[in-house]
Amino acid sequence: MCAVICCDRSPPRWRAAPRRMIMRGLVMNFAADAKVRNIDDEFMFGPAFLVAPVTQYGARSRSVYLPAGADWYDFNHGKRYSGGQSIDADAPLERMPLFVRAGAIVPTGPDIQYTGQKPDAALTLLVYTGADGSFSLYEDEGTNYRYEQGHYSRIPLRCDEATHTLSLGVREGDGAGAPASRRFVVRWVDGCGGGRVHGDVAVDYRGLGLSVVRKL
Repeated sequence: MCAVICCDRSPPRWRAAPRRMIMRGLVMNFAADAKVRNIDDEFMFGPAFLVAPVTQYGARSRSVYLPAGADWYDFNHGKRYSGGQSIDADAPLERMPLFVRAGAIVPTGPDIQYTGQKPDAALTLLVYTGADGSFSLYEDEGTNYRYEQGHYSRIPLRCDEATHTLSLGVREGDGAGAPASRRFVVRWVDGCGGGRVHGDVAVDYRGLGLSVVRKL
């Protein structure tokens, strides 16, 4: 299933911001869109992902409403859609419909079999164009509570649509749980032509701020 694949290729932990639920009904994020108020078979996973489970036996597609106020990308093939419309989404056995909000920054890593298998591996940052966005990339040792004493790594990420720039801020915390140098591969997704991506840009991050400009 896509949910399993997504977690296997992402950093080892999902962390919700304090006092915020990681799974939320659409109305909690899009209260201005009256059409989401009675939708009970879609939900947000974090601020960026819209999940539409398939609950009808034998179904290989389903109708998905994409809330107004944002553009959306099909996570599986990168096609871009305007918000405020319903679409017919494919739902083969191996994946469920999954969409990403424009402006999202999604870090992904290599396939792993267990947490901590490849701690120094390069991470790919998928930047979904169409809006400004931000993300906090968090890592810790994963085996103790030392993060409560500041033993962790947090890298603020911000994308600026007007300047076509992704900024990686100065690392917060003492860097525990993260390599001293991390290679990031930045990939912009614009959805044109059914999921077109721009050329990857690789950078070596050593805890200091840097910016990456999108190649147009």
